[in-house]
Amino acid sequence: MPPMTPDSTSRFDDTCYRAMQARDARFDGCFFTGVTSTGIYCRPVCSVKTPKRENCRFFGHAAQAEHAGFRPCLRCRPELAPHSLVWSFQDATTILAQQAARLLDDPQSWSDSSNISVAQLAARLGVSDRHLRRIFEAQLGVSPLQYLQTRRLLVAKQLLADTQLPMAQIALASGFASVRRFNAVFMERYQLNPSQLRRQGTQPAAQGGKAIKLGYRPPYDVAAMLGFLRKRQIDAIESIAASADNSSATRTFSLESGGKIHGGWLRAEFVPGQTHVLLHVSESLLGVLPQVIRRVRAWLDLDADPKAINPVLHGDFPDGDGLRVPGTLDGFELAVRAVLGQQITVAAARTLAQRLVEQFGEPLETPVAGLNRLFPSALVLAGLSGDALGALGIVRQRQNAILALARAVAEGQLQLCGSGPIHATMAQLRELPGIGDWTAQYIAMRALRWPDAFPAGDVALHKALAVQQEPNVRLASRAAEAASQAWKPWRSYAVLRAWAGLSAPTAATIATKNVATTA
Repeated sequence: MPPMTPDSTSRFDDTCYRAMQARDARFDGCFFTGVTSTGIYCRPVCSVKTPKRENCRFFGHAAQAEHAGFRPCLRCRPELAPHSLVWSFQDATTILAQQAARLLDDPQSWSDSSNISVAQLAARLGVSDRHLRRIFEAQLGVSPLQYLQTRRLLVAKQLLADTQLPMAQIALASGFASVRRFNAVFMERYQLNPSQLRRQGTQPAAQGGKAIKLGYRPPYDVAAMLGFLRKRQIDAIESIAASADNSSATRTFSLESGGKIHGGWLRAEFVPGQTHVLLHVSESLLGVLPQVIRRVRAWLDLDADPKAINPVLHGDFPDGDGLRVPGTLDGFELAVRAVLGQQITVAAARTLAQRLVEQFGEPLETPVAGLNRLFPSALVLAGLSGDALGALGIVRQRQNAILALARAVAEGQLQLCGSGPIHATMAQLRELPGIGDWTAQYIAMRALRWPDAFPAGDVALHKALAVQQEPNVRLASRAAEAASQAWKPWRSYAVLRAWAGLSAPTAATIATKNVATTA
């Protein structure tokens, strides 16, 4: 959080206290309350008796609270709160601090190098470590390593409470080089050793794996999210249910960590009347659970902050306050599906993707009926010929695009994840054959988690924004781009709301709120 004046600090504290009194879930993860009489910090939704105002200190994120000497509450569990890193484009220093925090939030970097340093982080961002440290502390109030330490400890705390993983595995997954170091830091920061915390934690019962709670801030249009995913469902790898008694998304999934491929299945279940998702994962994915959790949060856009987004968009899209931008569990998969969806209907793109999975997807045993394959990896597709893709009905231009995309990802030249450099990655995408601005923007919106992506050339968007009457697509794109300036930095959310507005107001569409798009 950037430094504030005394007046702004007082207003912030007053707002936080009122939100805490109301246990307002809209503020969950946006601030944490340190209680000086107990030494504990809590989420705004904590069910304990509201402390006196004079005993409360308010912090913009958990790392600030822990740096001030407070320990996380064992009842409300701060690690379950949605993340809150406000997107701002005010100046280069703010953007730099945000990029650094996004990299530190990514558990993949912990597993790749448990000894990640400020120098390594600064090198990835193209600045000196001294400059990064200064900017980070000015913007977030703590050093990069203090921020990282809090992220690691909270992840470890969640694994201790919600899984039965061995201590050594939890230490490694949380980015600690040894169990001894893990125990020492845990005791130093929380005055509690990990075994003690595990005895006080809970392990919710779950079918086919442990249940992990993932919080989000309301409003959240669950029907719209599941409708979007169901309309694009590939039967062999995903199953989307949207009914009164079952609102869930189940799918197969794999990721690489530490040079090993971890494949399995997961199920995200929306709990009626609650502001959290229950995540069930197969035993085969427990070893990379922090990475899985992060990807699920991105897939279902659980970290969006409607308080920041809706004031910008509500005037033009009053019915879309609960809409989220659907993400992906695998950036490469999303990119391939985006290429397949170029200039054809959603149903046609789904048919091509289904054929691709059935022909080249790796078989996988799961307890879920019909889910029996993984999406083809970049390495598998990179080794194919154009003719092999052509036999599935994929035209030559898209054959070339898929093969080039697969080779770039397989060789490590292209990383399609939310912690990567947005504009550089989009530029790399546009250099590949068959990938233009529309596809790059769509990938940025869903795979790179860029909140300000805007596929200005999208024909459905032109219709939604009533600019399709322009004499050609180029002029319509310019008109759409001009109209979008008022929605920065949340244009990705504006796109989803515009697409949703195209749905006919029939009973069926109101029930599911499926989003009609061209990809």
